[in-house]
Amino acid sequence: MFKWVKIIKNQYLGLWLIGLVLFAVQELPYMIMPLIPLQTNPIMDMPTNSVFLDVCEKIAGILCVAVMVLIVHGDNKLFSVKTKSEITFFSVAAGVIALNFVGWILYFCGTQTVAVMIIFIFALPPLYYLFIGLWRKNYFLVGTAGLFFIIHLSNAFVNLL
Repeated sequence: MFKWVKIIKNQYLGLWLIGLVLFAVQELPYMIMPLIPLQTNPIMDMPTNSVFLDVCEKIAGILCVAVMVLIVHGDNKLFSVKTKSEITFFSVAAGVIALNFVGWILYFCGTQTVAVMIIFIFALPPLYYLFIGLWRKNYFLVGTAGLFFIIHLSNAFVNLL
């Protein structure tokens, strides 16, 4: 983990390479999707009913990854789960991504209902980033992930319902 420029208080412009790994973990279902023969794929075939929400969603998602990787808390180590709050927020983030994978398994097995997609596939990734932000005391990420959650779900509702 590198810290270069102080932004405010204990938040620094820096580099946290583990953030790239955590992003890749969240993207695993999309990486394996081409290897799985799906009868239907509503997520990849979903129409865009609001270009504005679609653009905002992409910007918010990219910002989450950028903020997770490029903003670091001054007291953080490369990887730490020593304090009670670190253990709690890391565990919740791990649980959230595990539930996301459960949703993807259901989706890949043919349970492609709106409820499965919204609850497991659309709601959980922003929450994953939010809890990573809380774990890492990256409050810029917490705010960005909260915004991403609202936009991501709004776009999903507009496109799926």
